[in-house]
Amino acid sequence: MDLESSPITNLPEMVEIWQKTLNWQPTNAQEDKFQQLYQLIIAGNRQLNLTRITEPEEFWEKHLWDSLRGIAPKQHFIPGIEKSKRIIDIGTGAGFPGIPISLLFPNSQVTLLDSTRKKITFIEEILSILAISNAKTLLGRAEEIGQEYEHRQHYDVAVIRAVSNVSVCAEYTLPLVKKGGLAVIYRGTWTQEENESLENAVIQLGGVIELIEEFSTPLSNSIRHCLYLRKVTNTPISFPRAVGIPVQKPL
Repeated sequence: MDLESSPITNLPEMVEIWQKTLNWQPTNAQEDKFQQLYQLIIAGNRQLNLTRITEPEEFWEKHLWDSLRGIAPKQHFIPGIEKSKRIIDIGTGAGFPGIPISLLFPNSQVTLLDSTRKKITFIEEILSILAISNAKTLLGRAEEIGQEYEHRQHYDVAVIRAVSNVSVCAEYTLPLVKKGGLAVIYRGTWTQEENESLENAVIQLGGVIELIEEFSTPLSNSIRHCLYLRKVTNTPISFPRAVGIPVQKPL
């Protein structure tokens, strides 16, 4: 990947904000990887239209900080996530939140799932350049992957950035999570009506809503929500439904 014409602008370090919001600070090596990741995304953006978020501070907040804040409910990372956990990022796109999570927890295994071959190829190049050995790509649709023996109820944590109905996100994530595991849905706004819809879907999928957390981003003060769904019983084999059905007919 050509980085010659990539921006030389550095990402902000934000050490105090990392500490205040996540009770954590990146190492120098992690800071370097974040900077490399930023440059690679900007370079790849010219061909693949990966993200509209390209300014350094906005990238830091909406891609890096947001990715890690999602796995830190109440400002503490999900217990045990640093110890050999299997994590899947559904619809990873440009690699968020999965790549930052893999950089933070080198002892966990992160699977980056997307249905677009070009994005998967791009992410594979990122993983190679950044020498990330604890992440791998997976090409496919969540509806199909969730029915495959080697993936169904296989993961400790599933993360997804909600681009559609939250009930759809629940149907994508919970079949992939093992009993006792956690699905994390990253979300912007949230309403009581959505909460009722989600409760109904989660019950059908073998889960419970463990926590809905509202917080503000540290630079732009944007309201964000993360939904934490605990898998309490096996998901019925009828879920996830066939490709396209969850979106057409949300639970």
